[in-house]
Amino acid sequence: MTPRRPVFFRAAGIATVALAAASLLVGTLGDTAESQERLKIGIIGAGRIGGTLGEHWVKAGHEVLLSSRHPDTLKPLADRLGPLARVGTPREAAAFGQVVLVSVPYGAFPQVGRDHARELRGKIVLDPGNPFPQRDGPMAEEARRKGTAAASLGHLGDVRLVRAFNTVPAGVLRSEAHRTGERIAVPLASDDREALEVAARLVRDAGFEPVVVGPLARSKDFDVGTAVFGRGLTARELRRGLGLEP
Repeated sequence: MTPRRPVFFRAAGIATVALAAASLLVGTLGDTAESQERLKIGIIGAGRIGGTLGEHWVKAGHEVLLSSRHPDTLKPLADRLGPLARVGTPREAAAFGQVVLVSVPYGAFPQVGRDHARELRGKIVLDPGNPFPQRDGPMAEEARRKGTAAASLGHLGDVRLVRAFNTVPAGVLRSEAHRTGERIAVPLASDDREALEVAARLVRDAGFEPVVVGPLARSKDFDVGTAVFGRGLTARELRRGLGLEP
């Protein structure tokens, strides 16, 4: 995949446009992405969320590089997952991935940006990070005031950011993937249409249902502290909670 510059939502009437775009995208995303080739996915921070998603994506046929500050600890997971999984450093994961999941405590986001901005530049980056002041300190309070997406862009630089996988608890990501009946939903927001398509594909490949909310500004609607945060909701329940349908 050749990175392209973001295509941004226009400012005029942003709330109305966002809702209209979300309604259209929810019905159409996946049609263009489902048939695409195997993706290379770098995971920076293969803990409870990163490791779980990495496992789901390997099972879906993607190549995954799992990374942490101590990559040797990830070798048992990679060995269990087979030849599509490997381990490495965060820098190697950032360079490897066509798509990069940054799944670290939010207080580490500035360091990830400082260390790996060159490798991440122009790439689709999935951001499941949530700022918690009791864990991450004062920078988390600022991130909550600004909105997590805006803060993440400030830390990570010139990336094609998608807010994704931040609302669903780690245990639900592990236990409810590909469940029968209505799947658990994952809200998505981005200013880049192609990045949204890829993210929606990866949500489905992980065994969940994507719900596109709109541009990054709308991701505040599913940040920490909102009514939909920290819950395993179906797509209908999530859309209702976000005001995307009556």
